[in-house]
Amino acid sequence: MLKPIAIVGAGGLGKEILVLLHQINEVTPVWDIKGFYDDNTELQGQLINGFPCLGTINDLSCTTSELYVTVALGSPHIKAQLVNRLQNPKLHFPVLVHPTAALKPYQHISIAEGTVVLQGAVLTTNIKTGKHVLIYLNCTVGHDAVIGNFSSLMPGTNLGGNTILEDQVFMGANATVLQGITIGTGAIVGAGSVVTKNLPNRCTAVGVPAKIIKHDQL
Repeated sequence: MLKPIAIVGAGGLGKEILVLLHQINEVTPVWDIKGFYDDNTELQGQLINGFPCLGTINDLSCTTSELYVTVALGSPHIKAQLVNRLQNPKLHFPVLVHPTAALKPYQHISIAEGTVVLQGAVLTTNIKTGKHVLIYLNCTVGHDAVIGNFSSLMPGTNLGGNTILEDQVFMGANATVLQGITIGTGAIVGAGSVVTKNLPNRCTAVGVPAKIIKHDQL
């Protein structure tokens, strides 16, 4: 029996996760795609790529039916806030992995609930993710890496072996973290940056090599 699933967030990432669900179903039918939930009032009742916007986040949080939910938001901070609004025992957050990134037991990879791995991502071995991590298109994650809760890796991010991303880290497109580096909670790494030294919590770092330009991000 197919499992009912809805996408939270009807923007660009939501549309891409819809494609991911179709791609998973093409290989092994798993998901009965119901549609989207979004707080944008202009989207209510509209079709997004053939699927309806079913209601707002509050509507979803009050559901009385069993439903799988995937959260399509890139901002770690906002994603964490939204998931906190969805504390309903009827809602379940599956792991979604693109068929081309299929993970095998011998890789010893641990992925927590709500994590999404998109097309072209390569995860090697002994990797651990927290909850609601986004590993976007064509990312690479090296051995023994740890990725904290709600972190987002934008397309083309490269994490070296033994890297640690603490909770709610945002990696811009094509950013690179060299082996053994730790990035603190809430940090933002700009697109195309190369991180060669540990970064503290809630900073923004950009450039090659990455330099801190701002502290105390929310």
